[in-house]
Amino acid sequence: MTSNRITQLGILARLLQWRSWSIRTRLMVIAIFPVVYLFFSLISYSYYARLKEVEEELHARATTITTALADGVEYNIVAGNMQAIKQMMYSVIQTDRNIYRIAILDTNKKELSHVENAGQAKPEKNYVELPIKRHMVWVNLHTDNHASVVQLDSAKSSSQTILGYVRVTMTKSYLLSQQRYRFSIELLMSMLALSVSACLAWYLSKGLSQPLHRAINALRDISSGHTATQIVVSDGGEIGMLQNSINDMANNLHQSQTHLENTVAERTKELIASRNEALKADAEKRRLIHKVNAIVENERQSIAVEIHDELNASLIAVRLESERIAKIAAQASQHETLAPQLQEIQERAKAVAKLALDLYANGRNLVRRLRPEVLDMLGLEGAIEEMLRMYNAAHEDCHFEFETKGDFAQLNPELAISAYRIVQEACSNILKHAHAKKVEISLQMNFKKSLLSISVNDDGKGFDTEQVVAGIGISGMRERVLAWGGEFALQSQVGEGTRIFIQLPVESMK
Repeated sequence: MTSNRITQLGILARLLQWRSWSIRTRLMVIAIFPVVYLFFSLISYSYYARLKEVEEELHARATTITTALADGVEYNIVAGNMQAIKQMMYSVIQTDRNIYRIAILDTNKKELSHVENAGQAKPEKNYVELPIKRHMVWVNLHTDNHASVVQLDSAKSSSQTILGYVRVTMTKSYLLSQQRYRFSIELLMSMLALSVSACLAWYLSKGLSQPLHRAINALRDISSGHTATQIVVSDGGEIGMLQNSINDMANNLHQSQTHLENTVAERTKELIASRNEALKADAEKRRLIHKVNAIVENERQSIAVEIHDELNASLIAVRLESERIAKIAAQASQHETLAPQLQEIQERAKAVAKLALDLYANGRNLVRRLRPEVLDMLGLEGAIEEMLRMYNAAHEDCHFEFETKGDFAQLNPELAISAYRIVQEACSNILKHAHAKKVEISLQMNFKKSLLSISVNDDGKGFDTEQVVAGIGISGMRERVLAWGGEFALQSQVGEGTRIFIQLPVESMK
């Protein structure tokens, strides 16, 4: 029961979703539903009308027969001639086979005699029963003119005596068989008309749905790119207009597609040429930036060598001479007459020596910035550690953390300098603008993927990358990365710090 209920609910749900029906299904429903509804309505009405007609006809016959028998058997009842009464009942039941049973009852409704239909008919539940009355006729033999006249006295003739009852039971088996036969003929004709209507609806819907299906398939082919699709115009009216419109649309689309493909081919050639020029220009730009950076590094190295070899040597000589002058002034200060002047000479000589020492220290720092010696001695990892150690010592409010992974011994020296400069510029920008408390720097070497990854994260104030224009520092880092064909990514939000992620190919540029 549950599965049948679910199946019925599923069918009902599909019927309710009529918007998903096909056009042919809708046309069939539109054409067949009124005919089916009319068919069942007329058949139902005809069936129940015939049943009602049978019942009314039987009741009318039963009333007529009962009335006739009640009048006809009065004399025989009075005379007690039951044989004549039975003969009369036989005559009546033989004239109408729709009579199932005729019974004569006494005044106490006790059956005196009866006859039944010899067929296999079934009796009705209801019957018609009428009393058998004795009609009294009064004859007045004495009149004023002494004429013998028979007249009915209405006052006295109204008194009638009930002698018994006539009960007639009908059967509708024979009438129903006739009506069933007629109803079968009507049903057969109606079903024939319904079948013809269904076949006509099926044929007409097929003639309408097939061109529509061909039109839909043609539209699908056109939408999938087959704009040369054409359909045969097989119908007139609106269907033919639709088919002609689809063919016209396909022709126009095919022409437009052909023109567009030609235009796209021409533009593609132009774009490929422009792309090749752009790639060539980009390669030239990268070589130029790389060459400029190399020249700058070479010039810095040259300046660092000159400062180290010449300026620092001269400063050392100045410091030694100043110390010598101070020593001589100290020895000559024993003469009391020259003591104040010698004391001043000694103090100024010490000041010159201290100034020379400071200049020497600044020169050393400048040499480190121009050409970090630790990069040659300790490699990229040690140079960055030394640089961050100096930053931590000089800036107590900002702490730099450094993490490395991988072997940097085989790194190209020029790439190592570029990576060092990138980290140096990033730290300089953080100290100038970020106001950060903590900076995390990560260096990772992956020779399998031939990549050097650099990550610099700070917890500073950050900035809006869409509103703030990149400064010289960020542009310089991006250009260094571009020169090596690497990737540069910068993420920052106001109040959430800044993150820089860089990937550089390990192979040296040729």
